[in-house]
Amino acid sequence: MWFGTQLSDSPLYPFGQCGYMASSEELKAAYRRLCMLYHPDKHRDPELKSQAERLFNLVHQAYEVLSDPQTRAIYDIYGKRGLEMEGWEVVERRRTPAEIREEFERLQREREDRRLQQRTNPKGTISVGIDATDLFDRYEEEYEDVSGSGFPQIEINKMHISQSIEAPLTATDTAILSGSLSTQNGNGGGSINFALRRVTSAKGWGELEFGAGDLQGPLFGLKLFRNLTPRCFVTTNCALQFSSRGIRPGLTTVLARNLDKNTVGYLQWRWGIQSAMNTSIVRDTKTSHFTVALQLGIPHSFALISYQHKFQDDDQTRVKGSLKAGFFGTVVEYGAERKISRHSVLGAAVSVGVPQGVSLKVKLNRASQTYFFPIHLTDQLLPSAVFYATVGPLVVYFALHRLVIKPYLRAQKEKELEKQRESTATDILQKKQEAEAAVRLMQESVRRIIEAEESRMGLIIVNAWYGKFVNDKSKKSEKVKVIDVTVPLQCLVKDSKLILTEASKAGLPGFYDPCVGEEKNLKVLYQFRGVLHQVMAPDGEALRIPKQSHRIDTDG
Repeated sequence: MWFGTQLSDSPLYPFGQCGYMASSEELKAAYRRLCMLYHPDKHRDPELKSQAERLFNLVHQAYEVLSDPQTRAIYDIYGKRGLEMEGWEVVERRRTPAEIREEFERLQREREDRRLQQRTNPKGTISVGIDATDLFDRYEEEYEDVSGSGFPQIEINKMHISQSIEAPLTATDTAILSGSLSTQNGNGGGSINFALRRVTSAKGWGELEFGAGDLQGPLFGLKLFRNLTPRCFVTTNCALQFSSRGIRPGLTTVLARNLDKNTVGYLQWRWGIQSAMNTSIVRDTKTSHFTVALQLGIPHSFALISYQHKFQDDDQTRVKGSLKAGFFGTVVEYGAERKISRHSVLGAAVSVGVPQGVSLKVKLNRASQTYFFPIHLTDQLLPSAVFYATVGPLVVYFALHRLVIKPYLRAQKEKELEKQRESTATDILQKKQEAEAAVRLMQESVRRIIEAEESRMGLIIVNAWYGKFVNDKSKKSEKVKVIDVTVPLQCLVKDSKLILTEASKAGLPGFYDPCVGEEKNLKVLYQFRGVLHQVMAPDGEALRIPKQSHRIDTDG
């Protein structure tokens, strides 16, 4: 909770952002201090008097919110957006924070219910299979005179398109419509499915499914999910497939249990056309994903082990590898994926197997849409195919990232920043005027603080700047955007100390945001006990001065 601009656009000092709860006495002390600073009667100049009157009123409005137990609890939990939520006027007063949280969530649910009919959850997949075996498995020399044989023949041999949407009917009922089209080597077909899902309780849900297609007859299915215990759940899927050969029933049951907070064990039994029993253990942590599985069934039995490492970088890079061996042969697969934009993830994997050969799989996830391109390179284990399948995507990715993706993202970011600046230009101008007015009103108080600090060899702010600093030589073309905040910071000094908590400094009295949407820092040059100190703190981080580590080494 904080006593500041984000509440009422008033230039107030934040008391205890990010976890520190200001007491009633601290709020009263801050209120009295700011009232003394901005009281209109303390300023004779008509312009300063008018500015002081406005800031004084904003301080009073903020104090009214924070001094009331109910509105303060709302603001502490949800901030300004909580105060703007419709429906608080009917809430009984004297509620505890927990009761207010519950009431807020109820109001949010009511608002979400009104939006149910406007929401869908579209998902889609487009898969294009490419046969590129002619790149490595060429015809023999006696066939080279065949027309067109001078260039490798690359063909699209199969395609698959699927799409689904969800339409919430009520708070517990959802309708799901999905369809798919497939073609392979000139033959194709399609299907359409409709499902109705109902959440029966907090522990489970059920789903009825109806489907039809040109290659297969009608399909009727029932899916059930149930939490048996807090750590164990079961899923059952029953289906009846009607065809010219008769009715083909199918049943799949999965029993899962949380072995610990990161590990889940699965037991699966499938009966029908491809009967099988499968057991697997999946461990998912912040930095890794590990799977081991064993299946016994008809026609396939196999063992699988896979590992994925998650790098803790901005691009969410992941590398993975797996080994799968069974009656069908052995397959080794390795690859990586990386976030290339806010909503897009690009991945590639190389599959090397016997007797499958070598394949390259490229996948692009864009929001809820998936584009998949499996490229079959050779039916044999050729080192050249493995090499090009591994190195080729890396070279292409880094070239595209440097020449296309990076410039595009930079242009998009600049475009968004420019749009943000335009939309907030009026508000920023107003805050700038308020900050300048606050600085003028602080002059007399700052003069007295400096006199007091000088008399005790205390804390004197020599210079202070806030905004965007450019220290990286690679960014020397970018402009420095900073404002002088020497006076506002000196005004916050008390008993030779300056303490700023974890929040954006743009909310401090006499501050404003000089570079909306960009990274900001606070740079302070100060004198303590007659010795110069200097510190640069990122915006949003806590700062406490003076500190011995800030001391400037004059010997150096």
